[in-house]
Amino acid sequence: MVWYRVAKATEYLVITGYGITDIKLAKKAWILPGQSCTVFDVSPVNYTFEVHAMSAEKLAFLLPAVFTIGPRVDDPESLMKYAKLLSPHDRLSNDVKELVQGIIEGETRVLAASMTMEEVFKGTKEFKQEVFGKVQLELNQFGLLIYNANIKQLVDVRGHEYFSYLGQKIQNEAANQAKIDVAEAKMKGEIGSKLREGQTTQNAAKIDAETKIIATQRTGEGKKEEIKVKTALKIFENEKEAEIAEANAELATKKATWGQQSKLAEVQSQKAVEIREAELQKEVELKNALTRTERLKAEFLSKASVEYDIKVQEANSEFYRKQKAAEAVLFEKEKAAEAQKKNAEAALFARQQAAEGELYAKMKEAEGLVALASAQGVYVKTMLESFGGNYLAMRDYLMINNGMFQEIAKVNAGAVAGMKPNISVWTNGEQLTDGSGQGGNSAMKEIAGVYRMLPPLLKTVQEQTGMAPPTWLATLPDSRSTNPGLTLT
Repeated sequence: MVWYRVAKATEYLVITGYGITDIKLAKKAWILPGQSCTVFDVSPVNYTFEVHAMSAEKLAFLLPAVFTIGPRVDDPESLMKYAKLLSPHDRLSNDVKELVQGIIEGETRVLAASMTMEEVFKGTKEFKQEVFGKVQLELNQFGLLIYNANIKQLVDVRGHEYFSYLGQKIQNEAANQAKIDVAEAKMKGEIGSKLREGQTTQNAAKIDAETKIIATQRTGEGKKEEIKVKTALKIFENEKEAEIAEANAELATKKATWGQQSKLAEVQSQKAVEIREAELQKEVELKNALTRTERLKAEFLSKASVEYDIKVQEANSEFYRKQKAAEAVLFEKEKAAEAQKKNAEAALFARQQAAEGELYAKMKEAEGLVALASAQGVYVKTMLESFGGNYLAMRDYLMINNGMFQEIAKVNAGAVAGMKPNISVWTNGEQLTDGSGQGGNSAMKEIAGVYRMLPPLLKTVQEQTGMAPPTWLATLPDSRSTNPGLTLT
């Protein structure tokens, strides 16, 4: 028998049998003889669990969660997996629920065991995303997709009231901190009033001086800010135009998905009401327990709190007195340190100025010596070139020009005068005569006397200094010569 079969909007037809190798999915089809047709629903289903997990510190807790899971309708391959594996079962059957619950509980327990309770509690968002990722990876092999998931607040396991004790600890710490803050506020108020009176007088003069400076600065800053505001306004207008265009595009996309989400919201709202009723009932019981606890604490701690406040006031008074005494000593030491600092700075400045003056004088003296040495070098080089490179001739010239022989003669004469020697006059044995052939007091005798004095003078210079007379002036005779005279050239 042949008949035509049409599936509903949330259904698919699974056809097997004659002419079909594996299975065939369709929304409508002719069912031929020898073929079998099954209908399965692809609408998502809500699964509510309370996963019992344990953290790395071996602390047990409950993780209430609601998962909205269904076949992946946009992937033909996933639909084929779902049709083969789960379509024979009712989507609300215990088989499918146990399969999903087993995957979720397994991945959640493994992840929770690697984290501390503090990490799970503070990083709830990251923990949720990690669970969703691992669960989705396992559901892919069945062609299922997590459309939505919601992990509620972590809950204590009976007999392991970790979160309850943690909340009580935070409340007690807050109450104690509030009492400490009140005492500190009173202390700061009394100290601050005295401090503000002194600061008011000090700052009045300072504000008057700064007002004129700030007024000028504000005028310039006002102009700058006006330019910045105009620029920012133009940029803001451009950005808003771009955001409006982007919002229009997003709105068109979201309208397409809102229809599907509205149906899911109806189902979630019903479940949310039931969950909220349970949570409110639990909160009422917790509040009643906390009220009884606080009443007992108030009875036993009221007396201790009064004694504590008295001790705190006494300690604050003693602290204020010692603080004022310490501040007075500190002020005197600061003034003395500032005076010493000023004296040290003045002495340092004077030393720097003296050092700089001495350095400048040394630099100028060095520059003069360099210039003198350079001039003398040019002078010596020029003279050496004039003598044709003859160093001995230039040396003899410098000695004569600078009067060195005269100085040597003066020194020797002074030395000889000090010793009071007997003076001998050397001659060559010849009698000088005037034109008449007789010796006399002619001028030639004086000249002859000078020439007779030159040999012993030059000999003495040679013996004392090791320098012979220049060849162009005279030549001393050999010591072996029998003639003691001087040869003039």
